[in-house]
Amino acid sequence: MQVSDGVKKELLQAGSGPAPKKGDKITVHCTGSLANPPKKFWSTKDPGQKPFSFNVGLGKVIVGWDEGCMAMCVGETSKLHIAAYKGYGAQGFPSWGITPNADLVFEIEFLSIG
Repeated sequence: MQVSDGVKKELLQAGSGPAPKKGDKITVHCTGSLANPPKKFWSTKDPGQKPFSFNVGLGKVIVGWDEGCMAMCVGETSKLHIAAYKGYGAQGFPSWGITPNADLVFEIEFLSIG
């Protein structure tokens, strides 16, 4: 499903809870990878990590996350395919191994709102 230009959602498991509204604090499990070549750079499921919370739709995360998570609901697990310009763009995120202009894939499990 095309969420927006540069953001595609691949549903892995449907959720049955509510969808977030702009500004809601949401909590997710996520695993982020480079799209090509596939290489994991972060996961909240790794030892010592915990679920990630943020206020959705307010620019606190990359644009692809805001747009993709607004199109999800509680209990859902989806893969978000995010074009570089909706991710970290030309600067990349070198400390995480994200190269400039890298397309990204995030598997997101939407845990809760509030």
